[in-house]
Amino acid sequence: MGPKTRILDATMLVFRRHGFRRSSIEQVAEAAGLTRQALYHHFESKEALFRAVIERIHESAIAAEETAVTDAETAGGNLGDILAAGMTARMSTMIGSLDGSPHLEELYSEHLVHARDLYQTYAARYAERMVATIARVVRQQQLALPQDLSPAEFARLVEMSIYAAKSQYPAMQPADAFLKDMAIMVRTLCAGAKPKSEPKSEKSPIKKAAPPKKPTRRTTGGQS
Repeated sequence: MGPKTRILDATMLVFRRHGFRRSSIEQVAEAAGLTRQALYHHFESKEALFRAVIERIHESAIAAEETAVTDAETAGGNLGDILAAGMTARMSTMIGSLDGSPHLEELYSEHLVHARDLYQTYAARYAERMVATIARVVRQQQLALPQDLSPAEFARLVEMSIYAAKSQYPAMQPADAFLKDMAIMVRTLCAGAKPKSEPKSEKSPIKKAAPPKKPTRRTTGGQS
């Protein structure tokens, strides 16, 4: 294990235990088995440590989401199965990274204070990946999205459903209930995606041949 990995492991432990405000460089150095000077060689401040931890969480969440989406596609899942699996893996990874901390709400709020740019960067990456997933599944399974939405428009609605679920569960707790409701919302949205109907081939009507006319007998005038 390299020194940076050891430091980040120790940082996660300290932040989970004490929250952001009550944590210190000294506590992280002690947990990592390093001197304060040695830690400063890798990270210049507590804020830099926090940002590195946030980045690590997001990278882990992306990897988990990608694996879950691939597995669901391989298993032949429908659009709802695939997106719900990916979103559940992503959010489970984020929740699990701070699992058991009594300072969840503080850590989430400090995340937006000290790493708002990272939040925005990763939000864009999540959105791009979801658009690509939707476009791929729609193409492979020959689906029509509801209301003729584009993959980008549909992905935006799916992301909005996650924010709606978050609003009902502060700090995404209890985690099981949050993940369950989020998956239900995603599947409900995806239920509107239907197989495309096969275009009917326009065949020119076959004209029936007219029946042959019966010959008419001509009569000669004056004959009886």
